[in-house]
Parts: sequence; structure tokens; C-alpha cells
Amino acid sequence: MRERTAHCLEGALFAAAALRVNGFPPLIMDLEAIQDTDHVLAVYRMNGHWGTIAKSNFSGLRFREPVYKTIRELAMSYFDDYFNYRGERTLRGYCKPIDLKRFDGMQWMTTEKPVWAVPELLLEVPHIRLISDRQAKQLNRVDGRCYEAGTLGAVRH
Repeated sequence: MRERTAHCLEGALFAAAALRVNGFPPLIMDLEAIQDTDHVLAVYRMNGHWGTIAKSNFSGLRFREPVYKTIRELAMSYFDDYFNYRGERTLRGYCKPIDLKRFDGMQWMTTEKPVWAVPELLLEVPHIRLISDRQAKQLNRVDGRCYEAGTLGAVRH
């Protein structure tokens, strides 16, 4: 907060803490990619449907309204907007929501120390595949207009 900048994991932790303060369980999930970075989201459930709060430099990888019946359906809602700077669609899997209460002993909500146990757990938990290898080989690149819209405002490395 002091630096007024964050990557997706920090944004997800902040959002999960805010959700907790507002009566929701502090849940996060990881979207797994190839040839790209994974993406971490804060997830919440309202009236039996899933939504997310997320921080990303890609415009399509942010917030989702709580209208998705399953976590898989929610993860798939990110598929078309999840691409790398070469225009390749890169989303391949997701993990089930992780309850951050398990990290309360390290005071993850308020500590100024690194909370490396969180991303380490995200690397260890099983991820569920979204598409087959055959489907992945047949994917089209993102078209120019979608690419420009998805990267609008992004800092390109």
C-alpha cells in the first residue's frame, strides 16, 4: 500500500482481506498458464454463485460478477481474455479455492513481513485442466482488436 502498486497476488490477498472484513470467507484461487504467468484471484460466493475480485494489467482479467454456478465455469470465463504478449491463449487450469484462514497464525492480513507460504502453497496444490492438449494445439491467436483492448493501459515489458 505504501508503494501504491501491486501484482495480482498482492491484489488477491488485499481483496480476500476486504471480503473477510465484510463477512465472506477469505478465499483465493490460482489460474494456471503456460508461456505466461499464473493469475491469482480473490473469490467469493453470493446467493450460491461465484465471483472474483482481481488485479491485472490485462483489462479482461479483473472482476467477475457473482453469476457463475461452479468454480470451473468461473475459471472458463477468463479463457478468451487470458493471453500473453505474443497473442497466444495461455490459460490451462485452475485450483479449487483456498481458504486463507489457514495462514492466520502468520497474521497474513496485517503483517508487513513476506507471506511466502501463500504462493508456495499455490504451486503445490493440484490444478484442474481446462482444455486438452489437442484443444490447445488448435487454439487461434487473439485478434488485433481484442489484443489492443486486453492490453489497454498495460505496461509492456
